[in-house]
Amino acid sequence: MTPANRNVDSAETDEFLWLEDIYGDKQLDWVRSENSITEDLLSRTGFERTQERLLEVLDSTDRIPMVSKRGGYYYNFWRDAGHPKGLWRRTTWESYTAADTEWEVLLDLDALSAAEGTEWVWAGARFLRPADGTSYRRALVVLSPDGGDASRYREFDVVEKAFVPGGFDIPAAKSRISWAGEDSLYVGTDFGPGSMTTSSYPRTSRVLRRGQELQDAEPYFEVPEDHMMAVVQRDQTPGFERDIAVDIIDFYNSRTFLREGGEWVQLDVPLDVTVDVHRQWLLLRPRNDWELDGETHPAGSLLAASLADFTGGTRRVHRIFTPDAAAALQSWSWTRDRLLLNVLRDVSSEILVLDPADGWTAEILDACPPLHAVDAFAVDDEDEEAGNDYWLVSTGFLTPSTMSRGTLPVGGEAGSEAVAVKSSPAFFDTTGLAVEQHFAVSADGTRVPYFQVGPEDLVLDGGNPTLLNGYGGFEASLTPAYSGVVGRGWLERRTTDAGGAERRGVYVLANIRGGGEYGPAWHRAALQENRHRAYEDFAAVAQDLVARGVTSREHLGCTGRSNGGLLVGNMLTTYPHLFGAVSCGVPLLDMRRYTKLSAGYSWIAEYGDPDDPEQWDFVKTFSPYHLLKEDADYPPALIWTATSDDRVGPVQARKMAARMKALGVDNVWFHESLEGGHAGAADNRQSARMHARSYEFLWEALTGGLG
Repeated sequence: MTPANRNVDSAETDEFLWLEDIYGDKQLDWVRSENSITEDLLSRTGFERTQERLLEVLDSTDRIPMVSKRGGYYYNFWRDAGHPKGLWRRTTWESYTAADTEWEVLLDLDALSAAEGTEWVWAGARFLRPADGTSYRRALVVLSPDGGDASRYREFDVVEKAFVPGGFDIPAAKSRISWAGEDSLYVGTDFGPGSMTTSSYPRTSRVLRRGQELQDAEPYFEVPEDHMMAVVQRDQTPGFERDIAVDIIDFYNSRTFLREGGEWVQLDVPLDVTVDVHRQWLLLRPRNDWELDGETHPAGSLLAASLADFTGGTRRVHRIFTPDAAAALQSWSWTRDRLLLNVLRDVSSEILVLDPADGWTAEILDACPPLHAVDAFAVDDEDEEAGNDYWLVSTGFLTPSTMSRGTLPVGGEAGSEAVAVKSSPAFFDTTGLAVEQHFAVSADGTRVPYFQVGPEDLVLDGGNPTLLNGYGGFEASLTPAYSGVVGRGWLERRTTDAGGAERRGVYVLANIRGGGEYGPAWHRAALQENRHRAYEDFAAVAQDLVARGVTSREHLGCTGRSNGGLLVGNMLTTYPHLFGAVSCGVPLLDMRRYTKLSAGYSWIAEYGDPDDPEQWDFVKTFSPYHLLKEDADYPPALIWTATSDDRVGPVQARKMAARMKALGVDNVWFHESLEGGHAGAADNRQSARMHARSYEFLWEALTGGLG
């Protein structure tokens, strides 16, 4: 029964509800018609040339082949021109560090797709930890049939380089599956009615034994239907074997359980606390201030405790990281004897190394260059010889990425500084370019950082084509990163203005609230009824760029994807006077019905519940689909999506474009790729087309080419 205080539906007021039938013939005919219009527009630009230049970057064989170590091998998934769907492969350390690495191919997805008649897209592999910890052989290979989140899990033998005959094979669904042992899995998948949450994820985890039919899997863990999902994993670390279950209530609240005496026992921590169980240790990160035994631990801090003591009732914790106004913890990684913390300080990286055997003393690992991002993480914490080795991946807007490897000193044994192992080539000319960080002041007085990449001798007269990018949601941080696609797609571009002066593209990355650049409080400041702060922050950056003379409205474009698509959708409808063009990708736009579409219900904690009248009062203020007006001066807009996107779904983008056209807006274009899922592309060529479409549209719009 529907509660009396909840709206039933808004279908009666939605003239484009018919477009929500994703695979209907009439709907796909509409998509093809709109695609044709957009492709015709771009055919008159340098689209093909841009696409090929971006594809050169994506297909380059000189890119860093990022690897993960399992036993004595280093595994990598790779796409290039000859293998558009990709190769899963492995090599040894000696070969990996050689000038010409020799790879052992385990699975060729192009050959598999041709043989099976399905356009498989790689979604990863889950290894079974062998008893000896070294001879890794079995893995669950995860393949999506169309690039969406729904994936098939198939048991694979890396020695035989083949799927295991009669092995585990779980049909495509939005599953959460892990090894329970050599002959069993913990399976969360679509078992039929009642087995999936309202958010479209598994609400049960069941034990599937080798040889059993899927429907005979034994129930093991279950969560309420209105929670986000159930997850069960087996910790197979020698000496610390245990089952861990998580009831993910929403994006920011969960309950963690340990299996004890045949029962699930909940860890006694607040729902908003992130839990990490590692060997004998328990790490806890609260998203809100947490008062524990008379002491208040601030949001975003990191606490450590003995797991045995904590579950035994002792609440003694060590606060091993305390955030401040400039610094926030982003992630952590365990080596065998140390803990690595990745921290942002005013959106530049800082890495701390903690020693749990010495009272959690902390030292800064090698100085990180300012305005760069550096990430440190363990190579293999269970390896006898390399247990304290770490990867160091460093990157910057104008600095090609480098992957280094080092060893942390432990127990009197000398470590080794990180030494470069692989480096990415330069894909674009950085001569004369510079990176700067600035701070805009938002409507409520908050200082909002942003990065500006462009000519070091930039003429500040408002005439520079400038692309502003942002996200601002789900506590996700945007950090400096080298991108040959951004470089070739925007920074290398040149045009001549009316006065004959040469102009180059300027790229700007905004670190607005809703993100995680300054920790949970930075994110929480733009949740639900405060969502407008993220948009005010982004608008403040746009206004600061104009005030500083970097650009002007006619030369300023913005782009965003997913939640970032909602961001720029609000720029289009609420701040159209600030922008000369908008590129809106795989977006949320209809906030009245988003909870009924794809995985939308899982985002209520972020945006609010539109079916609650009190919450709809604020949700509707940032629903671009409902903010559209007749006779408004909207800038040129490209709205793009993918048919196979089963996370956000394509229908919100469809409906937004359709409504704009119905209102007489003649400068809106739409494009929908049939494959690619929420990423918008399933292979490098599709990805190159996607990026080229956006860059070409924006450049032409901001330099007068569309007219």
